[in-house]
Amino acid sequence: MPEDRGKANLLLRAVAKLMDFLLIAAVMQVIPQVGYLSGVVYLLISDGLFDGRSIGKKIIRLKVISVPGESSGTFRDSMIRNITLAAPLLLYKIPLFGWIFLVTALALEFLLMLGNEEGMRLGDDLAHTKVIEG
Repeated sequence: MPEDRGKANLLLRAVAKLMDFLLIAAVMQVIPQVGYLSGVVYLLISDGLFDGRSIGKKIIRLKVISVPGESSGTFRDSMIRNITLAAPLLLYKIPLFGWIFLVTALALEFLLMLGNEEGMRLGDDLAHTKVIEG
């Protein structure tokens, strides 16, 4: 039976991404020397793990798919769709500017999801992906 390809609930998407960011923050605290870059790398590739699911998406039962083919998201898709989040995270250590840039990027991506009929953010548009429940 085919999966429902409708857009994923935005609150569930936000919770899944928050879980991923909490994982990144935990690694950054435990291993500060490599945790920072490991977190950025994880963010870039995370949606290519587990058949198009980051750890947060796997827990919440969401999945990234390619559009229009509707195949599971790949590491390439993940890197393209998450560069809009990874770049601000990479710059967050710059005092004041980094935090402002990160918060602004996250807010912008969320607002774009809210305003898009398919719930797609800028990263989804760039990578030709969308997030579905399932």
